[in-house]
Order: sequence, then C-alpha cells, then structure tokens
Amino acid sequence: MDVDTPPISGQSHVSQKQSGLPEVEIFCYLLVTIFLIDQKQLEESKTCSSAAVKRLQQLNRRTLDVLAARVYYYYSYSHELTNSLADIRGTLLALHQTATLRHDELGQETLLNLLLRNYLHYNLYDHAEKLRSKTQRSDSHSNQQLCRYLYYLGKIRTIQLEYTDAKECLLQAARKAPTSARGFKIQCTKWAVIVRLLLGEILERTTFMQPGMRKALRPYFDLTNAVRIGDLELFRQVAEKYSSVFTADKCHNLIVRLRHNVIRTGLRNISIAYSRISLADVATKLHLDSATPVDDAESIVTKAIRDGGIDASVDHSNGWMQSKETSDIYSTQEPQQAFHSRIAFCLNTHNEAVKALRFPPDAHKKQLESSEKRRERQQQEQELAKHIAEEDDDEF
Repeated sequence: MDVDTPPISGQSHVSQKQSGLPEVEIFCYLLVTIFLIDQKQLEESKTCSSAAVKRLQQLNRRTLDVLAARVYYYYSYSHELTNSLADIRGTLLALHQTATLRHDELGQETLLNLLLRNYLHYNLYDHAEKLRSKTQRSDSHSNQQLCRYLYYLGKIRTIQLEYTDAKECLLQAARKAPTSARGFKIQCTKWAVIVRLLLGEILERTTFMQPGMRKALRPYFDLTNAVRIGDLELFRQVAEKYSSVFTADKCHNLIVRLRHNVIRTGLRNISIAYSRISLADVATKLHLDSATPVDDAESIVTKAIRDGGIDASVDHSNGWMQSKETSDIYSTQEPQQAFHSRIAFCLNTHNEAVKALRFPPDAHKKQLESSEKRRERQQQEQELAKHIAEEDDDEF
C-alpha cells in the first residue's frame, strides 16, 4: 500500500511564513511608495504604486478597503508628480467600477475624487461634470474626501457660471477642512474670493488676514482692492503683476471675467458722484483704452442701465449721462433679500450640524425603553389614583 507521509514540520512552517497576509503585503507596498516619494525617487514610486494596484486587482477582501483607498491616492499622486495622469485614467475608471460592484464606499469616494482631479488637471470640466452627474454617491464616510469633493464641485460650478452654488461648495470645503490642511484651505479661499467678487460682493479685510494665509492671499487682496475701487488701470496692473500666480492657480480666465465687474463698479461710483457727466469723461475715468472710447462708454452705460446696475439715463444727442436721484434703499426689496440670504445660510449651517451629529448605535432602543417605562409609570399612577378614590367612597 502507498502511505501518505506527513510533511516535515519545518517545511510547513516555512511555507506559512512565505504566504503572508495580503493586508501586510499591501501595507508594505504603501510604506515603500511613501518612502520613495519622500526621497524624490518619482519613477521608482510610480513603479511601486503600479505594482500595488495590480496586486489589489487580484484580491477581493473587505479588510483591504481602507488600505486600497490610500494606495489609490498615492498611485495617482506619484503619476501626477511625473506628469503622466492621463496614462492612468482608464485604470482609475476600471477601479471605480470594481469598487461600485463590491460596495466599497470609501474606495468609490476616493476614486471619484481622483478622477475629478484627473479631469480638472487637464481642464476637462465637461468630462468631470458628466462623470459626477452619472455617479451615484452615498453619504460620505470620510471628511477629507467630502472636502475634496466639495472643492472640485465648486471649481466645476465656477467654470459653468453657477457662482452661487460654487460659493456654497467652496465655503463648506474650507470650513470642513482640518486645521492642519492649511494648503487646502488656502486654495479654497482663493477660489471663493474670486467667486464672491464675480457675484458682486466685497470681502472684508479679515478674510485675507487669517493666520498663515496672509502672504499667499496677498495677490487676491490687491485684486479685491482694485475691484472695490473700480479702477480699471489698477486692475490691469494687478493682473499683470501677479499673472504667474493666477496662472499657477488655474484661475487666470476668471480674472478676465472680473474686468466687467470692475467697469460696472467704477461706473456705479461715477453715477453716485455726478448728477450729470459727459460720456467722454466717463471713458477717461474708466481708463478705456480702445480705439473709440466714447462709443464704448456709451454702450457700457446703456448696458448697465438695462441690467439695473445704475439708475440713470443717457442723452445721446448731447452725449452725457444723467443720474437720477438716489431713493431710499429701505423702500426697495434689497434689505429683504439680504436678510433672506443670511437666514438661508444660518439654516443651512444648522442642517449641516444636525447631519454631523453622532449617536450611539442603540440610541433608539434606549428611547423605546424609556417610553415603555413611562407608560408603565402612568398606568401605575392611574391604578393608585383609582384605588385612593375607591377608599374615599368606602369611608363616606
């Protein structure tokens, strides 16, 4: 008879040591990738992260979800440092599809943000919006990923001229971001400043004087000052002086949009200061450097009157602008709209705070038990009162 001989104890011990846990293996990949990035060995880090992603595609373990999310982040970050984000877009889409099928919610959030960052890196805002609108997104399980999502959504909404939604997203992202994420808060504040300027708001000085942000926000402070004054020449000087900063922040096209707001602000100041002024003087004060400044000033004034920016009229025969008397602002609906926007902001903040509350998992059971005890106590009180009433009847 053939007898099966048991394996040698030493060999079985060695085979168990060689086949370690996949979690340990992926964790080692992650540590090596971070170490290579810190040592500026970018090509080696890209190779290591790619190997880690290939290994993760061969595994299907729920215990790897958190580690996989971190691996995906450094996988994209290493390719971003080497200017090869376009090469991994297909891989990220496949990983997002796999995470959706496996109900890996943390992986879905991380990969969605990485894909949005990938598209926005190449200014593909339409592709990013299509992906965001077609993706089913559940309640966030990570505050960091929620902040990134709000930041990317705010940038998309800004490019799409939806400034109100963009402002809310950017302010929420800056408010929810951790205190240590100073660079992220600076980027959110920069875009929020531009969006609020495009909405016609003038920011307070304290916005630019936050600790650790004063130097980074200096160009945007000068830009806000130029918009507040309505000086087109000063605005042009600021735009030329900090053009490299605005280009690095990828908001140079938004600065071009602000030119119209500067002209409207300057025109509003002129209409308040002068009851009647010639269109040639308007062109001079607005620093219009076109070939036909008077005609341009006439068209700008006409458009501002039609849009409701100023309350005036144009005398085309004499070539001047006639401002109307300023009415009482409290007789208009502007104070009501201002109070409405403030109340809406407070209600939104309250709703966000309620959603962020944490409750113990058995809170409903405790509430149910307390209601049952209260019912029993009321029943006992009723029986006791009935018994006392019967005793009083017997004594009578």
